Amino acid sequence: MLMIAIQNIKCRGCANTIEKGVLSIDEVSKVSAGLETSKVTVDTANESVMVSVKKKLAAMGYPEVGNANTVLHKATSFVSCASGRIGEK
Repeated sequence: MLMIAIQNIKCRGCANTIEKGVLSIDEVSKVSAGLETSKVTVDTANESVMVSVKKKLAAMGYPEVGNANTVLHKATSFVSCASGRIGEK
């Protein structure tokens, strides 16, 4: 398992979006987004897939800690958050 610290995760809606989005990447078998830790854990046999994971997270508005967190990232994360809440019960 590999872990990445991310920015802009605010709620379970964000976590749902992150998990669904990252799980759609080939060679990712399991994903967990931690609200308290702001870390995403990825289960993959191929460590090079993390480049794709980081790009996907940034595109959804959740860039890696230490990378630029632009207004666009923040706005995109709000949309991703709302989308993730739609499927919540």
